[in-house]
Amino acid sequence: MLIEANPYKVFAGSQGQAIAQRVCEHLHCQLGHVKIERFSDGEYAATFEDSVRGQSVYLIQSTNPSADNLMELLLMIDAAKRASAYKVIAVIPYFGWARQDRKDKPRVGIGAKLVANIIQVAGADRVIVVDLHAEQIQGFFDIPVDHLYGSNVLAPYVESLNLDNLIIASPDVGGSKRAATFCKKLQAQTGKEVPMVICYKHRPEANKISEMRVLGDVAGKDVVIIDDIVDTAGTLCKAAKVMKEAGANSVRAVISHGVMSGNACQKVQESELDELVITDSIPFDCSRCSKVKVVSMALPIAKTILAIQEHLSISEQNM
Repeated sequence: MLIEANPYKVFAGSQGQAIAQRVCEHLHCQLGHVKIERFSDGEYAATFEDSVRGQSVYLIQSTNPSADNLMELLLMIDAAKRASAYKVIAVIPYFGWARQDRKDKPRVGIGAKLVANIIQVAGADRVIVVDLHAEQIQGFFDIPVDHLYGSNVLAPYVESLNLDNLIIASPDVGGSKRAATFCKKLQAQTGKEVPMVICYKHRPEANKISEMRVLGDVAGKDVVIIDDIVDTAGTLCKAAKVMKEAGANSVRAVISHGVMSGNACQKVQESELDELVITDSIPFDCSRCSKVKVVSMALPIAKTILAIQEHLSISEQNM
């Protein structure tokens, strides 16, 4: 009798339900049932309603603040280990606290390292993430980390726009490497050279910008701004205004993670942005802002899960 080796099941926390359903559609499997029970004092518990004994368990959950989402993931990891799962793989489309990746001033914590430690202590055997804010965060883990890139779905979307005067822009100097990589991916797909400009900004404190200007010529161009996170949308909206004032035909933003906190939706709606494209790493209701379009990371995640199960190259599956 043949026995299937290391079968797998996919589960999701509260913040991962929508993308997990899409992942399961690509995998042709059912999303597992996990119950998150909440108590009146704010405490909660995770219980698997399906057996996971001897199976590889994929837990899909973004860990963006509030901390409830991270705690849900930790409880699911612990419950799966105690239920005799063979392997527990945390699938984290958006890795929260990633912007706290270094000690950039005295007496501060490194949140990304702390969260990595907690996930490992909870019992995760492997982690799948999408577009970390800083790639060195992979080194914060002592378990395998599979780093997927939003450009796998965002670059084809930009290509589909068929913009004759396309130019890529980085919203700041720190994001220039990400924008340059996006340019190379587009050039490989289209066979055409894609130029790039950079926005210089002075930020006196978090979420505040005092000055911004464009380093490069955008006159008569269709600008696509590349970044990993849109939070308050202040940078994007300011950049779009500066680009339009510099003579740009159109300005779009293509972002991996749509945090969209506070009044970000209102800012985007009233801004010079023609369109904001984000992935579904964080659930977003497009009725909140007509300028926002969501593309899914479900297929790259599904390909990665299959590659892990079949011991194949993950990079080759997501080229």
